[in-house]
Amino acid sequence: MNKETQLVEWKQIWKDDYLGWLAGYANANGGTLIIGKNDSGNVIGIDNAPKLLVDLPNKIRDVLGIIVDVNLKTENTLEYIEITVPVYSHGISYKGEYHYRSGSTKQILKGASLNKFLLDKSGLQWEAIEVSAISFPELDLKAFDFFRKGASQTTRLSESELVVSNEILLEKLNLISNKSLTRAAILLFHNNPEKFISGAYIKIGFFNEHLEVAFHDEIHGSLFYQIEETIEILTKKYLRTNLRFGDIKRTEELDYPVRALREAIINAIAHKDYSLHNPVQIKVFENKIQIFNEGTLPNNWTIEQFLGNHPSRPANPMIANVLFRAGYIEAWGTGISVIIRECNIRGLPLPQFNFDFGGLMVEIQQNNLNAKVLSSGLYKALELLLSQGSNPSITDRNISEFAPIAKRLEDKSLSLIIAFPEGDPLRRKDVMTLIDLTNQTYNTERYLTPLIKEGLISQIIKSRPNSSNQRYILTEKGSKFKYVLRSITKNES
Repeated sequence: MNKETQLVEWKQIWKDDYLGWLAGYANANGGTLIIGKNDSGNVIGIDNAPKLLVDLPNKIRDVLGIIVDVNLKTENTLEYIEITVPVYSHGISYKGEYHYRSGSTKQILKGASLNKFLLDKSGLQWEAIEVSAISFPELDLKAFDFFRKGASQTTRLSESELVVSNEILLEKLNLISNKSLTRAAILLFHNNPEKFISGAYIKIGFFNEHLEVAFHDEIHGSLFYQIEETIEILTKKYLRTNLRFGDIKRTEELDYPVRALREAIINAIAHKDYSLHNPVQIKVFENKIQIFNEGTLPNNWTIEQFLGNHPSRPANPMIANVLFRAGYIEAWGTGISVIIRECNIRGLPLPQFNFDFGGLMVEIQQNNLNAKVLSSGLYKALELLLSQGSNPSITDRNISEFAPIAKRLEDKSLSLIIAFPEGDPLRRKDVMTLIDLTNQTYNTERYLTPLIKEGLISQIIKSRPNSSNQRYILTEKGSKFKYVLRSITKNES
C-alpha cells in the first residue's frame, strides 16, 4: 500500500488541523502523520510525549471513529510521534465534512465528487444505481438493433443468447437490479437518457483560425446511437478528404484514421464520469481534433502507466462490458494503443493525452504534409507538367490563374469540380450528390458557394438565386479548371 507522510511541527499541529489530515488519509490511501519534525524532516522534538501517547489515540477514536497506531520515536535524544492511518472501507467525516488526501494537498469533497466517493466506499458504481421511474417499453428498439447486430458478428454472445426478449437480454447483461433498470441500461438503451441523466450527450464544434465556433452539432440519444451518429457527422460534415485517383475510380481518404477517431469516441463514452453532468466534447480545428471527457485516472495510476501496457480499469465497467460484447470495444485496456497505432500507420504525429482539465483530452493532429495535398501541391504539379512538356494546353497562365484558386478551396470543392458534367445544368441536390453529400444549406454554403464566387460554377437564374427551379452549370473558367485538375490527378496516380 502506498502511504504518504505529513510532517508537522508540534507548535503548529492545532493550527494545521491534524484531524482533518488523518481523515483525508483514511479516505484515500492511508498515510503517516509525524509530529515533531519540521518541513525539512529534521527532528525538533515534542513536549510531554507520554501524555500524548494516551490522549491522541483516544481523541482520534472519539472524533473520527477510527483506530490508528500512535508510536513514540527517538532521534538524537529528541522525541517525535508517528501516527499511522490505514485505509478505511467506509467514508470518514470530520466536523460533517469528508476530507481527501490528493497529492500534496488535502481536499474537502463536495457535490458530485462527494457522491462518487461515498458510492465507491460502499462498493457501488454510479452506473449501477436503479432508476425506478421507467418501464421497458420506453426503451429504444434501435439501440437493441445496434447491440444485436454488433454482438452477432462477434463470438462474445451465442445466437441463443441474442434471440431473447429485450428484458431478458438486459438481465443477461446485468443491467437490471431488483427488477429496475440501472443507469447503465438507461444510457445504453434509452432514446432520451438526458431525461434521467443530464449531460449524457456529445457536442461537436468546428473552430476557425480565430478559435471561434464556426458551426456546431449536438448528438442526443442512446450511447449506441451517439457513437454511430458522431462518426457519421464527423466524416460527412467536419473532416476534409483528399482525392486519390486510380486506373478505374477515384477514392477519398480522410485526413485522420477513422478507426483512431472511433476508438477515441468510444473510450470517451465508456470512461466518462456521468455524475458530473457535462457532455463529451469534440473540437475540430483546421489541423487537429480534440476529444474530451470528464473523469480521473484510476487511483495510484500515473499518466505513464495509462499510456503503457496496463490492465483494464474502466470507469464504467457495466457500460464497457456491453460495448465489448457488442464489438464496439475489441479488447479491454487496448483503446489507447489502438489510437497510437492507427496514427503511426498513417504517419501522423503521436497523439497527445492530457489529464490537466479534470478529464482526459485526446488530441489527434494532422500531418501537415498530408493536409490539402491536392491544392497545396497544385503549383508544383503544374510546373512539373510544363517542364515535361506532356500537356501543351497547360500554360503559365494556368499556373498564375488556378494555383491561387485551388489554395482557397477545400478538397470536396475540388472534387465537385472534377465530377461536374460538361454542359448539363444540375439541381442543387444533384450537384451535392456528385460528392456524396446531402442537400443541406451547410454543405452548399461550404462547398458549392465558394465555387460560384470563384466564377467556376454559375447559376442559371441569376435574378432569383434561391429559386426552387434553380440550376447550376460549369462555366468556361470552371471547365478549364476541371481539365487542369484532371490532368494533375491523372499524373499523380
